[in-house]
This record gives sequence, structure tokens and C-alpha cells, in this order.
Amino acid sequence: MINEKYFDLLKKQEEMIKRKNEKNEDFYNGVYDRYKNPVITRHHVPLHWRFDLNKETNPFFMERLGINATLNAGAIYFEGKYYLVVRTEGLDRKSFFALAESENGIDNFRFVDKVITWEDVDEKETNIYDMRLVQHEDGWIYGIYCSESKDPTAGEYDTSTAIAAAGLVRTKDLKTWVKLPNIETPSPQQRNVVIHPEFVNGKYAFYTRPQDGFISTGSGGGIAFGLCHDILNPVIDEEIIIHGRKYHTVYEVKNGQGPAPIKTNKGWIHIAHGVRNTAAGLRYVLYTFATSLDNPEKIIAQPGGHFIAPYDDERVGDVSNVIFSNGVIVNEYNEVFIYYASSDTRVHVATTTIDKLIDYTFNTPEDTYRSLSSAEQRNKLIEINKRLLEQKK
Repeated sequence: MINEKYFDLLKKQEEMIKRKNEKNEDFYNGVYDRYKNPVITRHHVPLHWRFDLNKETNPFFMERLGINATLNAGAIYFEGKYYLVVRTEGLDRKSFFALAESENGIDNFRFVDKVITWEDVDEKETNIYDMRLVQHEDGWIYGIYCSESKDPTAGEYDTSTAIAAAGLVRTKDLKTWVKLPNIETPSPQQRNVVIHPEFVNGKYAFYTRPQDGFISTGSGGGIAFGLCHDILNPVIDEEIIIHGRKYHTVYEVKNGQGPAPIKTNKGWIHIAHGVRNTAAGLRYVLYTFATSLDNPEKIIAQPGGHFIAPYDDERVGDVSNVIFSNGVIVNEYNEVFIYYASSDTRVHVATTTIDKLIDYTFNTPEDTYRSLSSAEQRNKLIEINKRLLEQKK
């Protein structure tokens, strides 16, 4: 017998899922639109994934397997629908991947069927998270995620150190997933690895983030580019830094590739995350840059400052003051859907167009890296606008 409380909660959940997500008219920058509601929260997770519905075995209708957060979602446009592979974190701190779908990419996201699994071939792997989804020209959909395990060199009672590796899976239908070997690079730790959607010189190309430690980048850091011959033996022999960290920028402490780059007629547009330190802790934001169509490791445009940063309620959550994105979708109308998590807690969407993204990335002034130079840059804009305003008089 199903507990009656289930039907009360289901009705409330349905009302939340079906509500229309409207643009936030209080926000405007001309680049993208923000929306009033997150697209995925822990409250979207199906009740039967969390509760034992049986009245006999769960007479008080207690949540048996609770959800702490839904965040950092990979994204793909597949067979006319918008799909997210959501990092879903249980109360036990373990993350798993869950597929959610929507007809319009802005609201009415629903989790599909069951949690995503594949053959468990690595018993040392403790946690998995932050999958990037890429439809590759070889016909497969690849998912690259962070595979975390305890550092085998740590002492018996040292539980603070870990190893991050790049896990690799692939699918053709988002239902059946095949585990491939982890991606190997020269770096001792590896995060934020993304496969390029196309072959480069007949090889698989990757964006990596070499680092020495699990948290700190050490002598590594920056977004790197590397090639591999065989996806079934994914070994990258050389990582070339294409966009490194720089003092007193939004990416001075760490930076990494977000989703796969977006192909436009002017170049590949990348959405990356940058990290700086503050008195309140690390602050994560998004920024963009562009690389050459012919040579995706060559930067050809780099607007200064952040692209998306935490805004209002987005600043508060499990890990506050954080914006992170590993999922973007471009539909057949060249509309762009940027899925980003705020404060490691919930998933939002920002929408723009390819034309606006090109305009922003190629026409926004670059960082001058010095305050007085930055002030002079702004004064030039002020003078141009003053003349326009005077002409109107």
C-alpha cells in the first residue's frame, strides 16, 4: 500500500515543475537573458528516487535516500529535446548522474527513468561528477567526468587528499553507456577535460587542465590542448597551455574549460570558468574567449572580465559565491542555452544567440591588466558617448 503522503507531495512537485519560467526583467546587459527560476533543483528529483513509498516498510514516510544538491550539468540537444546530465548529490556526499529532459530547455525539466550507470571497472573510484557531453563527428556522444579516488600515497588516517582523473564514457542513445579507459595525460591530477567536437589533423583533440594537487593547480593550471590517436586508448602525450592563469584577473587562481567550444563562422567560442581568491573564499565566474577555426589551440579573441557571475540569490548555497558551467546547447535556430550551477546547489539557464555571443566575444575590450590603463579604456568610451549625446542635443 502506498503512503497517502506521497500523493500530496507529488501534487506540489508537479505544480513546481509545470510552472512557466519567465525572464528576469530586473536584469539586463544586452548579452544574455537570465530567468527567475532555476531549471533543476533537488526538489525536481522524483519522489520514488528518495522515499520508500510502501506504507508498511516506511510508516512515517521518511526520506530514505535524500538529495543534497543538483548542479554542474552536461547538456545536449538530442532528437529535438533538451537533455541535461545532472550531477546529483546525495546526503552521503556521493554524486551520481541523472538524465533530465525538457521540450523547450527553459522549464518543465523532468528526470528520466533511473539513475545513469555503466560497468563498474574501477573499485577505487569513490566519487564521480561534472560530466561534459559532446556529440562528436565520429557518431558517438562522449561524456567526460571527474573520477575521484583517495590518494594511495596518503597515510592511513589522512582523509584530506585525493586524486582527480578524467573518466570517459560514450553512448549513442543516452540510455546505454559504455565505459572506456580513463584519459591519461602527463599531469599528476586532471580536471575539467573536454573533447573537441571535431577531429583535428585526423586525431581526437582534448582541452585539459593540468594540476599538481587535487585542489591547487601548483605548477600546472590553465587550459591546455592535447591530441590522442585512439579513443579506445586515450593517451595524451603532450599538453600545451593555450590560456593560462594571470595575476589580478578573474582567473588568477584557477581556470578551466567549461562545455565544449561552440563553432561559429568567426571561430570557436569557449565558455570557461575562472577562479580568484577573496577574503570570503574562492569566487568562481564564467568568461569567454575564441580560438581559430583552423587551429583551435590559437586564441583570436579574449574579452576582459567575467561573462556570468553569481547574482542575488545565486550567491548563496552549499558552496557560496560560485558559478560553474559544463553544459551548453545550440539549437537549430542558433539560440544558445547556457546551463550553469549557482553555489553548487541548483542549475539555471541563461539564453542568448550565436550573433550576440560573437559580438560579445569579439567586440568587448580585452583586459588591460592595469588599473590606470583600464581607467583610460573607460574614459575613451565615455568621450565617444559624450560626443554622441551632444550631437543629439
